[in-house]
Amino acid sequence: MGRLTNHLIVISFDCLSALDFPLLKTLPHFRTILEDGAYVEKVETIYPSVTYPCHTTIVTGNYPNRHGIINNTLLQPGRTSPDWNWFRSSINGTTLYDEAKQANLTTAALLWPVTGKANIDYNLPEIFPNRPWQNQVLVSLRNGSPRYQWDLNQRFGHIRNGLNQPELDDFVLESTLHTIKTKKPNLMLVHFTDLDTQRHDYGFSSNEAFAAIERHNDRLGKIIASLKESGIYENSTIVVLGDHSALNENKALNLNVLFHNHKLITTNAKGKINNWKSYCKSCDGSAYIYVNDKNDLDTCNIVKKLLERLLTDPSSGIERILTAEEAALKGADGSCTFMIEAQKGYYFLEDYQGDYLKNITREDVLADKKYTLACHGYSPEKPDYSTIFMAAGKGIRSKTMVPQARLIDEGPTLARLLGVDLGDTDGKIIDELLIV
Repeated sequence: MGRLTNHLIVISFDCLSALDFPLLKTLPHFRTILEDGAYVEKVETIYPSVTYPCHTTIVTGNYPNRHGIINNTLLQPGRTSPDWNWFRSSINGTTLYDEAKQANLTTAALLWPVTGKANIDYNLPEIFPNRPWQNQVLVSLRNGSPRYQWDLNQRFGHIRNGLNQPELDDFVLESTLHTIKTKKPNLMLVHFTDLDTQRHDYGFSSNEAFAAIERHNDRLGKIIASLKESGIYENSTIVVLGDHSALNENKALNLNVLFHNHKLITTNAKGKINNWKSYCKSCDGSAYIYVNDKNDLDTCNIVKKLLERLLTDPSSGIERILTAEEAALKGADGSCTFMIEAQKGYYFLEDYQGDYLKNITREDVLADKKYTLACHGYSPEKPDYSTIFMAAGKGIRSKTMVPQARLIDEGPTLARLLGVDLGDTDGKIIDELLIV
């Protein structure tokens, strides 16, 4: 199996939606990719449709319950800021960058999720200090490529403003351009989060979100220009993709409040969780319900009856209850006890004190980072919830539109471009996009 391209540049614009196509077609650099290359009109995401499972699916071709990244964050009941799935070691099986490295190809990744301590030549992993004594630069250096990162921070660190956008993506862009020019990687994975941030903070169709898409158009243009300046454009393939869409919401559901009321969660004198029998683990638009001891049939029955009662109440915000088996069939975590889907306009938090339902305003979002005005994590079956895949360059058919594909199909397709194999995957190569 030969390589179809010498340089594969995969650009993830987090939260880019199929609904954005009308705007993308008016922006020059996106239009160049769409007109010169091929695109999938609607890409079905995964369940739960949150960033870390999605990006792991993109590089493995597998559903979350197979690759092992079943949520953004770990199950750590009561923690104000749970740890994220930062590390490559959490992924089951191989990845696109592992296979590229095995084939002696040069690899680079900038803020690509779940790449902490990965075997990537030039790696700036997405990770942040989650303890008071930690420092952003040191946490990044320790879990990526130290010399490479140190050089990027010396050159472009002044652009950053913590994790704030659009400064963070501007730093990632300059780092990307420099890496293309100086390293000329065979595989480059880049993750931009500006759009996702604006949609969370201001809503799906906000002016701020559309401004972020226009900034992404400029970023894409600069990446294309850097490939040309480096003399590798003709031998390169540019892939632009999203990982999920988003839906506006203004109501947060806190099932752990009900669990606390039923003494399934108990707290100490300071109000901290000291024991839990069941816990609602948020995936934003969906949530896992875990029972600590699955042999505890009393707790399982209490939880089941509580959820069934909520489902009969139209104002509860609960749209659907899945058993563990049903969740696993959709590719989600089969070790949960239940999985629940929120109605449109609702999403889940993990608060265990206060009210079950909270109305969210823009003031709440400004005051507390955990609140949002649009989010994802919902079932791929929700209407108008598809994402995007487009590609142009070496190995890609020109002027080709594929009506539908799945996020799980992207990994095998990217692997085919590089001439590597991800093995037996849940997804399949999107042959219509490729010149083989």
